[in-house]
Amino acid sequence: MKLKTRMTVGMALVCLSFISALCVAMSSMLNIRDRFDVFLMRDQATLNAVTSLYTNGLQMGQALRNIVLDPKNQAAYKNLDDSRKGFSDALAASAELTRDDIAYFQKIEEIAGLSQQQLQLQKKIVELAASDPDKAIKALTTEETPVWRRIREQVLALIKTKNADVGKSKEEMDAFSKRMLMLSIALGAVAALTGLVIGYWLIRNVMILLGGEPAYAVAVSQRISGGDFSYDVDVTNNDRSSLLFSMRAMQERLIDMISGIRSSANRISIATNEIAKGNMDLSSRTEEQASSLEETASAMEELTSVVRQNAGNADQANVLALSATQVAVEGGKLVKDVVETMNQIETSAKKVVDIISVIDGIAFQTNILALNAAVEAARAGEGGRGFAVVASEVRNLAQRSAVAAKEIKQLIDNSVDTVEKGNKLVQQAGETMDNVVSGIERVSSIVGEISASSHEQTKGIEQVNQAIIQIDDVTQQNAALVEEAAAAAQSLRHEAQQLTSMVRIFQFLDENSSLPNGRGAVVT
Repeated sequence: MKLKTRMTVGMALVCLSFISALCVAMSSMLNIRDRFDVFLMRDQATLNAVTSLYTNGLQMGQALRNIVLDPKNQAAYKNLDDSRKGFSDALAASAELTRDDIAYFQKIEEIAGLSQQQLQLQKKIVELAASDPDKAIKALTTEETPVWRRIREQVLALIKTKNADVGKSKEEMDAFSKRMLMLSIALGAVAALTGLVIGYWLIRNVMILLGGEPAYAVAVSQRISGGDFSYDVDVTNNDRSSLLFSMRAMQERLIDMISGIRSSANRISIATNEIAKGNMDLSSRTEEQASSLEETASAMEELTSVVRQNAGNADQANVLALSATQVAVEGGKLVKDVVETMNQIETSAKKVVDIISVIDGIAFQTNILALNAAVEAARAGEGGRGFAVVASEVRNLAQRSAVAAKEIKQLIDNSVDTVEKGNKLVQQAGETMDNVVSGIERVSSIVGEISASSHEQTKGIEQVNQAIIQIDDVTQQNAALVEEAAAAAQSLRHEAQQLTSMVRIFQFLDENSSLPNGRGAVVT
């Protein structure tokens, strides 16, 4: 746990103790106040109300006697009314205050009942006093006075009981006040003792954390900050976590570190000399490498020019191959169109042959009809001669039509044969054009691959050329860095010498050097 946390917890406990004592004291005072309020509002008020019953009852009796003795005494009537009202008010207050106390409330109820009887008798006596004083005196002594005596007996018993309750409440309040006073004193003592214990605990923790007196720790830190390690920090045998123990460990580590720095500074001085020599060799080699890279870059530029020219030729060949492919494809389409046209011609010729066959049939039938007509004309004799001539002409026409149809059919058949041969030749030409297109496409593909390869080679050579340029730049930068490294090595040598001179100010442990014992009264 941190020291700050410990001190915070300790102070919090002290404050909590005092706050607890204060809270208990305040709670006690509030409790006493509440008890006193209850005493005043209930016990004392009830006693006052019951006492008022008794005094008003006595005043009612005296006023009633004055009326009987002197019926014309108006002051007596007023005193009777006032005392009667005071008695009723005191009775109502007693009933209200004792409502929670059943036994006490029952007695108040009994007194209330007797009070009603007394009221009736008092009214009767007042009336008799005006007309017959003797009867009034008799009623007062034989009727009203016995009722009052019963009321007085009840009231005096209540007064006695309530006086006892009031005394008991006072004793309880006194005892409670004493208990609360003792408790407050005890809690105050506990809080004070807690403060002492926690203060001792905090001082003990601070001393344990420091490992000695604060002044001794300050002296140790001042000597360490001044570079004086020629003393031994005094700590207890069992101390493994105090500030002084940590400072002693820090002193030992600083001694080791500074000794190492001294050795390292000497080694750095030697190493910087070797680095300077190596930088000179590296500088000459870098210059040779830069010269070789310049020659390589020149050769790569020539190679790049040749490859670019090859790539341009390949692109032109690719363009020509693509153009030839397009022409061959268009020729193939034209051949296909011719084939389709020849097929249509062949179909039309076949239809013409069919039509000629129909015409030949019609001519044959016409010839037969002409023969029949001639036969019929011959039978008709002289009257059918003209018809026979017409029939003869029709027959001649039919024969000529048949001959012409045969000739046309022969020509159409020859044309169909020619069209079929032409169709076969056109189909062969289409197949040849397809083969030509396929060949040109393969040539175009190969030329495209050659062109792509040429471009890839161009890009690769350009990348190599860029890499060589970058290597040349890096080589030149390396040459500059070599010069800077040489300067840095010289500067490092100077810094190592300064570092060596700086660490010489530290004084290491001497057997005859020590600080006074500053552990103090450390509680372990």
